[in-house]
Amino acid sequence: MEEMKYKNYDIELIRSRRKTIAIEIHPDLSIRVRAPLRMPQYRIMEFLEEKEHWIDLHLEKMRQRQESNADQTSRISISEEEIKQLTELAKEVIPQRVAFFAAQMGVNYGRITIRNQKTRWGSCSQAGNLNFNCRLMKMPPEVLDYVVVHELCHRKQMNHSRAFWEEVEKVLPDYRVTRQWLKQNGR
Repeated sequence: MEEMKYKNYDIELIRSRRKTIAIEIHPDLSIRVRAPLRMPQYRIMEFLEEKEHWIDLHLEKMRQRQESNADQTSRISISEEEIKQLTELAKEVIPQRVAFFAAQMGVNYGRITIRNQKTRWGSCSQAGNLNFNCRLMKMPPEVLDYVVVHELCHRKQMNHSRAFWEEVEKVLPDYRVTRQWLKQNGR
């Protein structure tokens, strides 16, 4: 591996038994060039000059992605104290909503568990035990109701078939709007 300079870029050059030259832009904004063993330095420099616009474009995209990820991380991170408060609130609110909709739908359920989950809003086991994310307490009430109804519908259909979505629609005719909101804002 060699280090080389091109304009204001530090480039890592890797020569190997290959026939073509390629550029890689890494998430840490480093630039790597892979080149054939015998390719002369001037040809590598010509290639970099030809691809200068491409390099700038991809570096900028990578910077924007990093900024976006940093924004998301700062929005998502909440303190342990807030998680405890959300969990306590969820333990009061969610069982009431579950009981209300279960009676309306004519389904039974097992245990209700509240957790701080990274990727799921809720789940339903084969035994009918329900899990909910404490972060639902930060969502609009219609989103909480949608997640509750969604999980209770799994007591009738343990899948996401057309029949499942018909069950959801019976209880929440406009569930698509809430589902879309959750997809866009729930991360």
